Amino acid sequence: MSARQNFARNLRKIRLSQGISQEKLADLCDLHRTYVSSVERGERNIAVDNMERLAIALGVDIRELLEPNE
Repeated sequence: MSARQNFARNLRKIRLSQGISQEKLADLCDLHRTYVSSVERGERNIAVDNMERLAIALGVDIRELLEPNE
């Protein structure tokens, strides 16, 4: 599995575990909801700056979003 796919799965898993909608997460990061959605589907090559924004909004270390899935 690619790093992009790992990031996408981890982002969605963490967001859902916190009960946050894509729209709310997008608002917290000053990103568009469709951008967050496409990142979660693994369709975008996300910039490191945006990875950091998402991690901060979710209150997690960016490494948690990049951890390989088993």
